[in-house]
Amino acid sequence: QVQLVESGGGLVQAGGSLRLSCAVSGRTFSGYSMGWFRQAPGKERGLVAAMRWSGGGVWYSESVKGRFTISRDNAKDTVYLQMNSLKPDDTAVYYCAARVGPVVSGGTFYDSWGQGTQVTVSS
Repeated sequence: QVQLVESGGGLVQAGGSLRLSCAVSGRTFSGYSMGWFRQAPGKERGLVAAMRWSGGGVWYSESVKGRFTISRDNAKDTVYLQMNSLKPDDTAVYYCAARVGPVVSGGTFYDSWGQGTQVTVSS
């Protein structure tokens, strides 16, 4: 397993932007996939963006496609989620997660999780 620490959440007005960071420590290699999940109050946790650590296999949910961008910096062992054109519906706790293997959407397939960071978008 790897250790994940998220940062970058906060309060932003609708239409604004935030960048979340996920610092990764422990064993990392190209076989890992990294995902950003979110969970709003009363809703199930869902995958919004994911990618292979090698850079391929990028996936976005339809609700964020065109607005969010997942990326990673190998030198810093950090995964990012750039969120633009934020909407109140994006309000949630955002989690970084990792798994060995290809990108999949089910959270149960991810072995390592961060503590989460709150994103609140006001209207």
